[in-house]
Amino acid sequence: MRGFGPGLTTRNLLPLRFAPRPPRPPGPLLSSRSAAAAAGPSSLTRAMDELLRRAVPQTPAYELREKTPAPAEGQCADFVSFYGGLTEATQRAELLGRLAQGFGVDHGQVAEQSAGVLQLREQPREAAVLLQAEDRLRYALVPRYRGLFHHISKLDGGVRFLVRLRADLLEAQALKLVEGPHVREMNGVLKSMLSEWFSSGFLNLERVTWHSPCEVLQKISESEAVHPIKSWMDMKQRVGPYRRCYFFSHCSTPGEPLVILYVALTSDISSNIQAIVKEQPLSETEERDRIAAAIFYSISLTQQGLQGVELGTFLVKRVLKELQKEFPHLGAFSSLSPIPGFTKWLLGLLGSQTKEHGRNGLFTDSESKELGEAVGGPVPETLKVLLSGSEWAQSEKLVQALQAPLMRLCAWYLYGEKHRGYALNPVANFHLQNGAVMWRINWMGDSSPRGLTSSCGLMANYRYFPEETGPNSTAYLGSKSIKASEQVLSLVAQFQKNSKL
Repeated sequence: MRGFGPGLTTRNLLPLRFAPRPPRPPGPLLSSRSAAAAAGPSSLTRAMDELLRRAVPQTPAYELREKTPAPAEGQCADFVSFYGGLTEATQRAELLGRLAQGFGVDHGQVAEQSAGVLQLREQPREAAVLLQAEDRLRYALVPRYRGLFHHISKLDGGVRFLVRLRADLLEAQALKLVEGPHVREMNGVLKSMLSEWFSSGFLNLERVTWHSPCEVLQKISESEAVHPIKSWMDMKQRVGPYRRCYFFSHCSTPGEPLVILYVALTSDISSNIQAIVKEQPLSETEERDRIAAAIFYSISLTQQGLQGVELGTFLVKRVLKELQKEFPHLGAFSSLSPIPGFTKWLLGLLGSQTKEHGRNGLFTDSESKELGEAVGGPVPETLKVLLSGSEWAQSEKLVQALQAPLMRLCAWYLYGEKHRGYALNPVANFHLQNGAVMWRINWMGDSSPRGLTSSCGLMANYRYFPEETGPNSTAYLGSKSIKASEQVLSLVAQFQKNSKL
């Protein structure tokens, strides 16, 4: 869950997947908003401006910051009510854009307080004087809308409303309904506030079993977006013998899943997801001597507004400790993760090979010959078409011919392709930040149509060694050093030797 990524952003553990967003319930409508909407866009804009002037609290003078009474509860409730009545994403985006643009930091105050701090630094003064000037500067750097969010959080259901508001803000940014530095700054402020409210001390770890309340099982089933649950029998299997399901809830809403993690208890580190989600467990009763590994195979964030809040990281670490208590003998902890983005990256490479006629930088001569025989045409052009779908996996000859080149290309994609020095792949980045080792790449680890089209059927294991996660995480975040197994490093070396990109 950055979110996962430098931000659990969100995106299959894995990275994080989001459950489908439920329809927005009709909010209570202010008469002014209803009338404004009926009158037309300009009237609605005026109503928005009037609402913001009334609802966003003024920033008190520094000297009065602790003496000024809180705004009337009705002011914040008016904002919640008005916002809840906006049924169109464009309307909500416009209101959020106006809030970000018009009620941020007072730049004049920031400049004035900054000048004061610089002046004091050039003169010999008591430390207390300089510290107070710096405190004034910090106070000036707080945007006005933060006060609105703070007071909304005190309303009944206010934090939940702010989670939904941030989900709307992220959606509006993704759709380019609202853009700009002010909007990005407001998103960052709200994310920071949510990170405090949803820190690990306020989260409860809960385990789901077949005997959990029906409403919890229903929510868990509906929220699973990595490997969808198709029936109640499917659900029963995922919380039954040799399986575990955990979720975090907030102390204010016990029993309400925020992020959900599924675990398979196996005899070794699994290399195929179908063996976990489709095959029946060994027996109805767990035999502890058969359990040697814990496989984290799915994690889902249920609230998109919490994207980037480190819920996924907290959950993996807490569950790992929980499993160590239950199974002290357990020797292996690993994910079984998809590799989103690999097919897209590979198709881009094939496209560039197609444009540069006669150039072959991806395959060896023998591989090109074998692939040419398997596809019956120009290799880059034909593969680009075939790998865009899933039917290619029905050809045993093609599957065999692709295994060696795609394994080393995938190893390089995970290990060598970077964004600002960190792993480009969001799932790899998430686990490496957590201190895991890039352990193994699995050919035909996911033979489902979805797995074939998104990552050519490949999956990866990121292994967690509890005593080493701290140093590994520090090395990755600090020096951008990736800890990888011999298998991965060998495949990377093969890529560097055989591929000429």
